[in-house]
Amino acid sequence: MTAGKLAGMDGDEQLLRGRVHGHDHDHDHDAPSFGEAHDVGPGTACRLHRTGETASRDRAGGLHLDSHTPAIRVPAGLVVLVGPPASGKTSFVRALIARRQIDAEAVVSSDEIRAEFFGTSPAEAESDAADARIFEERDRRIAVRLAAGRSAVAESTNVTPQARARLIALARRFDAPVTMLRFAPDVADLLRQYTERGRTDLTAADVRAYAAVMTREAGAEQLRSEGATAAHDVPGRRETITPSEAAAHFSFA
Repeated sequence: MTAGKLAGMDGDEQLLRGRVHGHDHDHDHDAPSFGEAHDVGPGTACRLHRTGETASRDRAGGLHLDSHTPAIRVPAGLVVLVGPPASGKTSFVRALIARRQIDAEAVVSSDEIRAEFFGTSPAEAESDAADARIFEERDRRIAVRLAAGRSAVAESTNVTPQARARLIALARRFDAPVTMLRFAPDVADLLRQYTERGRTDLTAADVRAYAAVMTREAGAEQLRSEGATAAHDVPGRRETITPSEAAAHFSFA
């Protein structure tokens, strides 16, 4: 897989070129589990406490949201998913749609746009020109929804500040709030999910590299400092939470 393809598939365009396949790989073996920086494991329990939510742990340490846990309300606006490939973003979105919490039309996926435009020409889809076309179309679709006062969910990795800045600027054009949802399983769980899904469009090294960038550049406090109205962690495998259970933890205006 090329660096360009890696960057293009996640919405970060060319921003991970050279960083993912260079500096980041040099430090993958030293990178902490990227949820450790904020709100995963014990940190998640702390966040739940701060927001008045409740949770319990089983003997194995798994986090379980109580049935009476109040949902996090997400206002109408731009919802930005932030997380490496195989971190559970698509499964979460599908659960939201299945539960009728959001409309399928609200989800704007750069991967789906890539498939629409270049499904029969994979080589062409890896070019810089293809990336530019894909993300221009993504922005156009998001703008149409925001202009109509409806929510849009940007489904891409968005692990770098530059990729998020583009989306935040777009939301500001319409005075729309920006809610960022972080997907931060630890690296072992991330690689396990990647293996289970049998993905061939990227390597395990690519996934680890994304995780390293996520650790350094996508902490919840940083997301808020960049202009996010709110930033929330989405629980997952590490907390023994299914996508449907995670979806039930949120409500969308």
